[in-house]
This record gives sequence, C-alpha cells and structure tokens, in this order.
Amino acid sequence: MPDDKRRPGETAELRRLRGRIDALDRKLVAMLNERAELAREAGRAKSAAGRTAIRDAEREREVLLRVTIANEGPMPQADLLALYRRLFAATRALETRDRDRDRGRHGGKPGVEERGDEPT
Repeated sequence: MPDDKRRPGETAELRRLRGRIDALDRKLVAMLNERAELAREAGRAKSAAGRTAIRDAEREREVLLRVTIANEGPMPQADLLALYRRLFAATRALETRDRDRDRGRHGGKPGVEERGDEPT
C-alpha cells in the first residue's frame, strides 16, 4: 500500500523522486514477472524437445555477458550480476515446479536427474 503521508523532513523534491521510484518499481515487478513467464515457456519448450536438464550454464553465461555489456552504471557490475544469478535461480525453481507438476499429471515421479543442475 502506498504511503501518501508526509514524513518529517521530506521535501517536495524527495517526495517526487520517491514517487518516480515507486512507479519504476511497479514496472520492474511487471517486467520480472513477464521474464519469469517467458522462462517458464522456454522450459516447456525444452521439455517438449526432450531436454531433461533445467539449467543451461552456457545460456546463463551468454545472458550475463549481454548484461555486462549493457550495464552503463551506476549499478556496480558485481551487484547486477548477483541480481541476475538470483533471477536465474528463481526461474529454475519455477521450471522445476512446473515439471514436477506435469510429471504428477502424467503419473511420473520427480527425479534429481530431471533437474540437471550441472555445475557452471
């Protein structure tokens, strides 16, 4: 819930900047969820193509390289890459749940070999 109350010492400029940050946060959440849904679709496509591994270390490296190239700051590179690594982990977890749920519908049992968390 937005907090529209004035805070002690909060100037009109600070309120304006925080409003812009709040609006951007809403956009970021929507974009992260859109990205997660696309990753889930990619996971379904991998599964349909017979790929058992969920993690694709080469693909992750490619994305991290593009993120590195695109970063013009001021966000430190290490922090941005850490955010993306966490994003990868979250979307892998979604894909794992999707596969486990799908196996349950088809009478299969979840298996470690299906997760394919090979090291980078």
